[in-house]
Amino acid sequence: MPGDRYSQISRILLRVFFLNILVALPKIAFGYASGAVSIASDGFHSLTDGASNVTALVGIRAASRPPDSNHPYGHRKFETLASAAIFFFLLIVLIEVVRTALGRFSSGEAPQVTTASFVVMIATLVVNLGVVAYESSEARRLNSELLMADSHHTRSDVYTSLSVIAALIGVKLGYPLLDPAAALLVAVFIGWSGLQIARETSRVLSDATVLDESDVRTVVMSVPGVLGCHHIRTRGSADHAFLDLHVWADRAMRLDDAHSLSHVVKDRLLERYPQLADVIIHIEPGN
Repeated sequence: MPGDRYSQISRILLRVFFLNILVALPKIAFGYASGAVSIASDGFHSLTDGASNVTALVGIRAASRPPDSNHPYGHRKFETLASAAIFFFLLIVLIEVVRTALGRFSSGEAPQVTTASFVVMIATLVVNLGVVAYESSEARRLNSELLMADSHHTRSDVYTSLSVIAALIGVKLGYPLLDPAAALLVAVFIGWSGLQIARETSRVLSDATVLDESDVRTVVMSVPGVLGCHHIRTRGSADHAFLDLHVWADRAMRLDDAHSLSHVVKDRLLERYPQLADVIIHIEPGN
């Protein structure tokens, strides 16, 4: 992977980190000051966004290292491992939010809801919307699963903030149990985000198929001299995939011509799929 891509991802994560801290600290401080467990829970959710950013930065630094004797396929999966770490951060927050919310249900304590409560929540919501739009756009531009996973995490903050605002309105109208109820709703959003991240990272770590086999076959069969292909296998991530396959050629074809044919097939595949890090082609005699 070009080093410049990893540098860009690192700079994006660093900017997002500071924005997440800017959002988290006011919510946590105001949540404890007012006794609003929903605001505090939302603040801790935002704080784990910042912790996830740090984990992602570490993962990117490792992933940017070139292949070596111990990692001949490169260090790309460290980025995937960093994405998996985000899931564990979410799990920790999920447990804490549920524990706090259930405790508030037992005590029945009502938080203090003022105009400042809404100002804090709306201001941080606007910041989160900007972070999600920025990070999602950059994730698509750089084709980074790590940035996309992190943007999913931050997107859950948007939904939770909206639910917290709705709960604060309910508390203001005389329904104090809506505060811990909103905290439990925060937990649902956290769990859903974690599930999405776990699903995507598990696909990469379990070497699930990346490219559609029929599409690959169409590209290969478009090369003159190719009689057929089979045993098509792909693995890796959306932006860093590996492909190997068997190609049938004329039995009478000279070895050097068969070798040249394999290069043509490889070039055609790399042209169609620029995300391929390597292509291994086995030439076999056709029937």
